[in-house]
Amino acid sequence: MNDIQRNAFLSELRRRCPELTIREKEPMSRHCSFRIGGECDAMLFPSTVEEIRAAAELLASAGEKPLVIGNGTNLLVTDAPLHRIVLRMGEPFSAARTEGESVSACAGITLAQLAVSAARAGLGGLEFAHGIPGTLGGAVGMNAGAYGGEMKDVVTSVTYLDDELCLRETGDADMSYRRSRFSDTGDIILSARLALHEDDPEAVRERMRTLLERRRASQPLELPSAGSTFKRPAGGYAAELIDRAGLKGYAVGGAQVSEKHAGFVVNRGGATFDDVMALIGHIREEVLRLTGIELETEVKIIR
Repeated sequence: MNDIQRNAFLSELRRRCPELTIREKEPMSRHCSFRIGGECDAMLFPSTVEEIRAAAELLASAGEKPLVIGNGTNLLVTDAPLHRIVLRMGEPFSAARTEGESVSACAGITLAQLAVSAARAGLGGLEFAHGIPGTLGGAVGMNAGAYGGEMKDVVTSVTYLDDELCLRETGDADMSYRRSRFSDTGDIILSARLALHEDDPEAVRERMRTLLERRRASQPLELPSAGSTFKRPAGGYAAELIDRAGLKGYAVGGAQVSEKHAGFVVNRGGATFDDVMALIGHIREEVLRLTGIELETEVKIIR
């Protein structure tokens, strides 16, 4: 999309959606947990499905699709200007409703909020997600998981806008390790329904506290990162392979293999997109050379 097309798009979007918050030249670093990323052409903060549909429809007419983000906890974004329209699913899409042992929630709710809400309602089954920093939409899209649990264990249906901007609901998200049917499409996840189970609220909260303490003890939560940098390879763990390669603490510029957990690349201060990419490349080369195993990135790279 060139400057003329972008200006025309924004003008028409403002006409159609006068209440929509639009920030032009918004730094992506403000919206990504890595704290890395240049200015996008514009970031939209919708509060209704109609605003999302209008933006996606206008972009489609220009041959473009929005970059949909939640908390940006699994993203590594270029430092260069990002010539994309970014759709930020935030607070207006964070409602959750409990019906018996079922919870329906919007895509912008954080997993921490959702897990706490479920615990308050006396529902267990989402404890594993309490410490995952992303939102429900992103978690469903990549089948996020931790400590033996995955979103596929609890998600029963997903509501979304498809490529033709029709509102759809599916009970088959085709989830597998760190992917779903939404991983490689332009579909926009709006909400999901989860099946949980009755449990003692205090027991659920205690399990969440225990898992959070384990996470704090083993992961570098004090430094910016995008979580686990690599997917788990067959028959092993990325962190173990990286550690065995002698790369724990290895740094390129401001990017470093965490000294606390080798599966994390962290921003120890001033890291650039190129720093992180060079470090990821070095890690992959060394692990492949020493073990014959090719690591695959879990972090989503946007450039």
